[in-house]
Amino acid sequence: MEIRQLKYFMEVAKREHITEAAEELHVAQSAVSRQIGNLEAELGVDLFVRQGRRVRLTPVGRVFLESSKKSLQMLENATQEVQEYLHPHRGTIRITYPISMAAYTLPTAISSFRQTYPDANFHLKQNVYYDVIEEVMSGEFNMGLLAPIPEDHDHVYGHVLFTENVIVLLPQDHALAGEPYVTLHQLREESFILLPEGMHFRELVIEACRKQGFEPKTAFEGDDVDALKGLVSAGLGIALIPEVTLVDTTPRYTVKKKIRNPDVTRTVGLITPKERELLPTERIFFDFLHDFFSSF
Repeated sequence: MEIRQLKYFMEVAKREHITEAAEELHVAQSAVSRQIGNLEAELGVDLFVRQGRRVRLTPVGRVFLESSKKSLQMLENATQEVQEYLHPHRGTIRITYPISMAAYTLPTAISSFRQTYPDANFHLKQNVYYDVIEEVMSGEFNMGLLAPIPEDHDHVYGHVLFTENVIVLLPQDHALAGEPYVTLHQLREESFILLPEGMHFRELVIEACRKQGFEPKTAFEGDDVDALKGLVSAGLGIALIPEVTLVDTTPRYTVKKKIRNPDVTRTVGLITPKERELLPTERIFFDFLHDFFSSF
């Protein structure tokens, strides 16, 4: 079995069309067909069902596809690891993160890191909370920057970097705008602007309200934190948001207030896989982040 065969197989499985796979691979269609045939002969099973010009994976083909992905990922990691042991300051750091980390936390850390390690490369991917965990588990990434950090997870370690406050953003003419702080109980009759269903931060907000004995009234939804800010600026309701997203500026026509009695907080940190070690350059960045955020 050859690496080339696995790559051809995965491309055909992705496109479900041999001609399209061959075009993407920049090889002749006959070469792809021949390698797939050789692979099936070697395994003694049919990996695809032919349906006219298209192909579909057989049940055993789907199983083999998952194993092939893992095998090629392991080979890629091994090759990268050798290169990074030779040149650890010039390796690649692969990290996935949710959108709430994109405004301040991750860019600030990367900017500072590159002052010391200017030749390091980054491969970044924005995801929703649960997909960050899934891609670290699957081997697509070795690190995820996340908030809050999952506890006692079967497949990933959680490393807390700091704990941040969740604050409330109010329209500037709100009755509570002049208060030094607010409590969640004071917000029980307010119209809340929330992130969409399935977003973890939305769940955090709703759970915090429930602990204070009420269900938040949803007035509007915004796709991301910036959308929440804009809707509050328009006077359409209030929003709970991570304080770190307001480090540089408060949106026009709004005021931010700390929440007290009790505080609403969340952990921010890294997740790493339990089944794999970090690559050398990733380990350097991992240690850097712990030092960088130790003063937060």
